[in-house]
Amino acid sequence: MPLKPRLFILTLVAVMSLASAALGERGTDGQLKMLYWQAPSILNPFLSGGTKDIHAASLVLEPLARYDEHGTMVPALAAEIPTVENGGVSADLLSVTWRLRDDVEWSDGSPFTAADVAFTAAYCMDPEGACSAASRFQDVTAVEAVDSHTVRITFQVATPFPYVPFVGSVSPVIQEKQFAACTGARAPECTEQNFGPVGTGPFKVQEFRPNDIVLYEMNDRYRDSDQPAFSSVLLKGGGDAVSAARAVLETGEFDYAWNLQVEPEILAAMAAAGRGEVVSAFGSMVERLVVQLTNPDPALGDKRATYQDGANPHPFLSDAAVRRALSMAIDREILVDAGYGPAGRMACSVLPAPAIYASTANDWCMAQDIAGANKLLDDAGWVRGADGIRVKDGVRLSILYQTSTNSVRQGTQALIKQMWREIGVETELKNINASVFFGGDPSSPDTYQKFYADIQMYTSNFDGTDPQNYLQGWICDEIPGPENQWLGQNIPRYCDAAYDDLARSLSKTAGIEERAAMARTMNDRLVGYGALIPLVHRGEVAARTLSLGGVRHNAWDATVWNIQAWHRLK
Repeated sequence: MPLKPRLFILTLVAVMSLASAALGERGTDGQLKMLYWQAPSILNPFLSGGTKDIHAASLVLEPLARYDEHGTMVPALAAEIPTVENGGVSADLLSVTWRLRDDVEWSDGSPFTAADVAFTAAYCMDPEGACSAASRFQDVTAVEAVDSHTVRITFQVATPFPYVPFVGSVSPVIQEKQFAACTGARAPECTEQNFGPVGTGPFKVQEFRPNDIVLYEMNDRYRDSDQPAFSSVLLKGGGDAVSAARAVLETGEFDYAWNLQVEPEILAAMAAAGRGEVVSAFGSMVERLVVQLTNPDPALGDKRATYQDGANPHPFLSDAAVRRALSMAIDREILVDAGYGPAGRMACSVLPAPAIYASTANDWCMAQDIAGANKLLDDAGWVRGADGIRVKDGVRLSILYQTSTNSVRQGTQALIKQMWREIGVETELKNINASVFFGGDPSSPDTYQKFYADIQMYTSNFDGTDPQNYLQGWICDEIPGPENQWLGQNIPRYCDAAYDDLARSLSKTAGIEERAAMARTMNDRLVGYGALIPLVHRGEVAARTLSLGGVRHNAWDATVWNIQAWHRLK
């Protein structure tokens, strides 16, 4: 729902007050050292769906608006949040007009204008460009520069929630001058631009070594003369979550560590050293199993793991009984206790928050049911062989289960493997370096988009508090494949005309209660079908050294969303 003007003003005043509290002057606090154990592989968020790439780019590239730690929209490159009341959203809900700040320039000294916003839209909407944020421009018919500092976005249907394009770190604005020759099929070929984008943010790229480090220097053209406090940022990638936590909490070598998927008792012991603190916040993150609905057999060559209009079904995961039994056999309480502690909750929905969107239709998953899962498979004709593994029509229930390399995830894999053994399912475990798994390289066989396995596990969430774009990711057109350079977001290859109809209806519905009901129904179709098997509602966990101030931990946008206000406590 659009922010009421008074609430917006109060929010903006609060943000400005907190930002001005940074100690010291611009560039006087030396170097900020951050650890992202999932190393960035590209700095163009439009060519990667990986959170670590989006975060790394967000120090440089900015959207028109972002979400604060409360899930409230706040302006970034825009002067204000457009609403019906202030004339920014048309009464017929067919357009939204953004007024841009007039004190912004690119780090190379070029003026920032509405033409850059219009160009970014054309860049991402180009059908040959395989933009990972393309779904954010659903129903957009035009993005035009009205004048140098006004941009209008027009929709083909009434759009009650027009704050999807250019809101949040997933869809920032890129510079037309830099990317003009990088549109369409040429987009992935522009290495210099994709590795070193010119931005409007508080920092600019000094050096980037993919899957290793990003070195940023202060953007001396940043619009706030008092920020950033740090003169440079070192973002070190690689390693693992445990070593990242240790480097902040125990040794103090680094100031901040992201995404600490570490056993709770280990984090508590590290924090006891007194050098840093663990910070966490619950948003919409859900650790889930993604079920491969197409055939990933290597013998299929170019057709491996491709949808082919439904003509390439998985040999056994296309059976609803198998999908349901796999979920029934999992004891989620054990997974939470062993891997997450207070930073985790059992999940039976991929849309657990905000509360109005959370469905209880699949809460049967809260209780493990080995006997029920075995009966379901028996009734479906899956017969145990001499080795205890089930077979039907010569097809063996043997699963390749992959995820990124991380101690909690490998622990979860091992537990689920044991649980599935109890229902006659054989499981081979595979883990892949996180920088590769989430890297989005279309030439790599090991990305989560390629999904050359039967089951894979990771976490996903959405910016802000409205799930429309998130749910849009499972429409038929979002299925990854060679034709879109494997950048679609529908990773299980789920295609349901009724679901697509709901997605279209959601984009046209204004009432919050009606939107929430549609969102719950969409979640229930996904989970009820078994395309996704939710496991754990995860808190966003990070660590900061006690000498680092200004961190406002955010589960609704990039956790580094306000890095310009981070500073060294004196």
